[in-house]
Amino acid sequence: MIQTLEKPKDQRLVHSGIYWQQFKLIQQGFSDSPGIKLFYYNGEVEIVAVSPEHEAISRIINILLSLYFVRKRIEFTPTGSFTQEREGEASAQGDESYFIGRVTGTVPDLSIEVVFTSGNESKLSRYRALGVPEVWFWEDGVFALYALRDRGYDRISRSELLPDLDVDLLGRCLLMSSTVEAVLEFERGIS
Repeated sequence: MIQTLEKPKDQRLVHSGIYWQQFKLIQQGFSDSPGIKLFYYNGEVEIVAVSPEHEAISRIINILLSLYFVRKRIEFTPTGSFTQEREGEASAQGDESYFIGRVTGTVPDLSIEVVFTSGNESKLSRYRALGVPEVWFWEDGVFALYALRDRGYDRISRSELLPDLDVDLLGRCLLMSSTVEAVLEFERGIS
C-alpha cells in the first residue's frame, strides 16, 4: 500500500556573513544535539532541526540500499550523516552516505539528502567543494540524481555508481506505509 506523505516541517535557519572559525564554534555548540544538522558554504551557515519523518525516510533508504549492496555483492561502507568538510570552505552532513568498494580518503562516493524544507540543487555547491562524486536528493517521493563533472554536477537519469539499481523502485518502496512490505517489495524487485 502506497501512502501519501504530508510534508512535515523541518526547522531551518540560515545566516550569512559567518567566518569558518565562527562556524566551528557553532558546530561545537551543537555537538550534543541529536536531530540537528549543520551546513557551511561560502560564509553561509544553515542549521536544520530534522523531523522524525525525515529521519525515518533516511533510515529506510539505508535499509533498502544495504539490502541492494548485499544482494548484488557490492562492498560498501555506510557512513550515515557523518560530517564531510573542506576546511575554510564547506561542511555538509548528508542524511546517508556511502563508500562503495574500498574506503579511499575521507569523501564518500555517494551522499543522499532527504529534502522536506530546504532546496536541493542549492546544496550541490557544497558537495562540489567537497568533491562528492554522486549526490541524490529524495523529495516528494522522487529521487533526483547528480554526478560530478569538471564544470559541476549534471543531472543523471540512472546512478553511475550503481547502474543496475532501479531508483524508481527504491522511490516507490519509500512511499509504502509498511516498512516490512517495502523491504519485501524491494527485495523482489532486485532479485
